[in-house]
Amino acid sequence: MKIAVAGTGYVGLVAGVCFAEVGHDVTCVDIDEKKVKLMESGVSPIYEEGLEELMKKNNATGRLHYTTDYASAYKNADAIFIGVGTPEMPDGSANLSFLATVCRQIAENVEHDCLVVVKSTVPIGTNDKVEQFIKDFLVRDVKVEVASNPEFLAQGTAVRDTLHAARIIIGTESKEAEDKLMEIYEPFGLPIVSVKRRSAEMIKYACNDFLALKISYMNDIANLCELVGADIEDVAKGMSYDARIGERFLNAGIGFGGSCFPKDTKALRFLANQHGYELKTVDACVEVNKLQKTRLFEKAKDRMITFAGLKVAVLGLTFKAGTDDLREAPASENIKLLLDQGAEIYAYDPAGVPRAKQQFPEGEISRGIMRYVDTPELALEGANICFIFTEWGEIKAVKPADYKRLMRTPLVYDGRNLHAVEDMKAAGVEYYSIGR
Repeated sequence: MKIAVAGTGYVGLVAGVCFAEVGHDVTCVDIDEKKVKLMESGVSPIYEEGLEELMKKNNATGRLHYTTDYASAYKNADAIFIGVGTPEMPDGSANLSFLATVCRQIAENVEHDCLVVVKSTVPIGTNDKVEQFIKDFLVRDVKVEVASNPEFLAQGTAVRDTLHAARIIIGTESKEAEDKLMEIYEPFGLPIVSVKRRSAEMIKYACNDFLALKISYMNDIANLCELVGADIEDVAKGMSYDARIGERFLNAGIGFGGSCFPKDTKALRFLANQHGYELKTVDACVEVNKLQKTRLFEKAKDRMITFAGLKVAVLGLTFKAGTDDLREAPASENIKLLLDQGAEIYAYDPAGVPRAKQQFPEGEISRGIMRYVDTPELALEGANICFIFTEWGEIKAVKPADYKRLMRTPLVYDGRNLHAVEDMKAAGVEYYSIGR
C-alpha cells in the first residue's frame, strides 16, 4: 500500500521505516531539507537502536522515500499517517498547531479517497475535529476518513516495540476505515484491538498515565522505606511475584521524564478539569514526580555547606538509557540548581551531550561552570561529589573502588540504585541512593 507519513520524529520516522520493512511503499515528509538529505543518506536524525540499519536497508529496496514536498506525497497516498509533535502548553493542554497545519496541507492536496491516521497523542475528541477540519478545507470532491492509531513505543526500544508490539490499537468510525487499517497492519502479524476513535484516544492516555502512576507509587514507597528502615529493592522483589502487579516499572528512582509521561499526565489532568472532574490519582502522580526529581539534590544540599567552587561529576544526562532525549530529564533540573549554586560540573553521557550543549553550553552559566567529558572517569577525577542520573551501561560499569580511587571526596548520590549499598560502603564510598 502507498503510505505517506507526516513528521519524522520518534513516532513518524519509526512508523514509516517499519511500514517499509513489512512491504509498504512509504514516503516520509518533513519540512527540514537538511534532515531529509540526512535521512536519504541513511543517517537517522534521532538516536534509536536498530533504526539506521532498517533505514539503509529499505532505502536500498526503494520502498522508503523522504521529501519536503508534502503536496506530491499526499496527493496519491492510500493512507496518510500523522506523527507530528503535540507539545505541552503552559497550562498542561496539548498544542495542536502542528497537527492542524498538516491537516490543512492534506485537505488541499489529496486527489483521491484516502484514510488519514493520527498516531500523535491527542486529547480525546481531537480526531472528530480533525475529520471535520479536513472536510472544511477539502479542495477536491474526494472522501477522507480519519482514524486513531496511537503509538506505544518506548524510546530506546522503539523499533522493537513497533515490529513486535503486544497489540495494535485502531480507532475507527466505519467498516471501510477499519478494513483498510487491518490491511495495513496485517503483515505485522500482531494482535489488533479495534475500537471507536474516542476509546482509542483514551487508551493511549490511560496506559501512559497508569505506568506513570506505578512509577510514582514506587518512588513514594521508596521514600517511606528510607524513613522506616526498609529496602525498596526487597519490597519490589516481593511485589513482582504477584501476577496482579507484575514485575515491570517497580524500580524506584528520581522520577520519570521524556516526551510522554510528563506531558500525558498533565494533558489528562487538564482534560478532566475541563469537564469539571478531578483526577486525584493523576494529580498526586504529577506532584510526587515533581518532588522526586530533585530529591537527591536536596539531600546533598543538607550534607554540604555549599556547592560553590566544587567539582561535581554528573553521570548521565538523558531521561533514560538508550536515547539522546533530554526532555523532562531529571539531570537537567538538577544541573540548573547546581549551576545556580556555583558548582563546576563535569558531565558525561554517551549519547546526550550534543543536545545537552544546546541547553547548557560549555563555559560559565549563572554562578557555575559547565564542562563535558568523554568518559565517566574524567568526570570523576578529582570530584568532590557525584550524581548518577541515567542507567547507561558505561556508567553501570564504574566500580565502587573507582569512585574511591578517582574522587577527591568519594561522595555519591545515585538516582538509579546502580550499586549495592554494602559494596559502596566496603569500598569506602559515602553513598546515598533511593529507598535504601
